Amino acid sequence: MRPIGDKLVIATHNSGKLREMTALMEPIGISCVGAAELGLPEPEEIGVTFADNADLKAREAADLSGLAALADDSGLCVDALHGRPGIFSARWAEDEEGNRDWMRAMEKVWRETEATEPDAAPAAHFVCALAIAWPNDGQTETFEGRVDGTLVWPPRGDRGFGYDPMFVPIGHHQTFGELDPKLKHSISHRADAFRKLVVALDE
Repeated sequence: MRPIGDKLVIATHNSGKLREMTALMEPIGISCVGAAELGLPEPEEIGVTFADNADLKAREAADLSGLAALADDSGLCVDALHGRPGIFSARWAEDEEGNRDWMRAMEKVWRETEATEPDAAPAAHFVCALAIAWPNDGQTETFEGRVDGTLVWPPRGDRGFGYDPMFVPIGHHQTFGELDPKLKHSISHRADAFRKLVVALDE
């Protein structure tokens, strides 16, 4: 993969994602700056896959900033809901004015899952697609990660963000909202995608 330089735009306005992605980039020695800090807009996510949306966010941030840009699109996929909310995970949290209420989103997921599978531990997985884009030439590289687990109710923990408090990864008893951040960073869908990115950077 071509070099990305010593400074990278993280193409997100989500503070939780920015913290996680910056922490995951630190061992590589690349300085990160968030899209909000640069005054970059949030593009409309019109893709039909996680990779589509990560790609379009990275390309827009790279072209507007003149720097290589890294974007993430991720979400919760529930087996009983045939993969929903999926790419619409954030939109399930939005009200009519565009404000996000993650508790309401979790309640919606749980309510619909219980209606479909009332007697089973609901299986689910998180997916993360990472895309790196370079300015002005349209080139991108995309990496996808996944972590499997089950849903719990009520939500537990306040360390994560989004749907983290209702998701227990396989092999653990705590939710992503309860796990120590360093442990979460080592096993998450985002960490899985980052491992693939780091391998590509070393090649």
